[in-house]
Amino acid sequence: MIGLVLAEDQAMVRGALAALLGLEHDLQVLAQAGDGDAAWEAVQQHRPDLLVTDIEMPGQTGLDLALRVQEAGLPTRVVILTTFARAGYLRRALEAGVRGYLLKDAPATQLAAALRQVHAGGRAIDPQLAVAAWGEDDPLTERERQVLRLAGEGVKTLEIAARLNLSPGTVRNYLSEVIGKLGAENRIEAYRTARAKGWL
Repeated sequence: MIGLVLAEDQAMVRGALAALLGLEHDLQVLAQAGDGDAAWEAVQQHRPDLLVTDIEMPGQTGLDLALRVQEAGLPTRVVILTTFARAGYLRRALEAGVRGYLLKDAPATQLAAALRQVHAGGRAIDPQLAVAAWGEDDPLTERERQVLRLAGEGVKTLEIAARLNLSPGTVRNYLSEVIGKLGAENRIEAYRTARAKGWL
């Protein structure tokens, strides 16, 4: 039996996925989580074979969870199940040790087969995304990404500096660098561009 933890912030989608996966003879949903923090607790408690998670959730994102699983040296394999068909997300997911990256509009039978494939040691990546993922390099550093994410959420420069232990001048330098790299007019346009490409 393949044990899994299911992390999805939309209750209806989470319930439907759990019901569908529960119909499979060799898959067992050990726990469900509505946000990233609850998912991490469930992974630590149940030590599942697989963590099936969305990318964007309250608390920790699916990518944050994948990194934590990797850093903790857990045997749990991570599969991202998302609506975001963005090559940048896929690249970051693979760097975080994710073994599967699937879109929510895939048929249930395809999802079950992909989970078995990942459990057996393979990878399961949406083929169209796999091709697109290597088309354009993400120019942002991790620190630039952190600064831009906060700026795009409307956090002021002084607050960003305080949260990230940087000087306000350093924050402005990071934002200026990002705006230049992305060919944007301002920080909001840079944020939108980076999100659209899956770099945030």
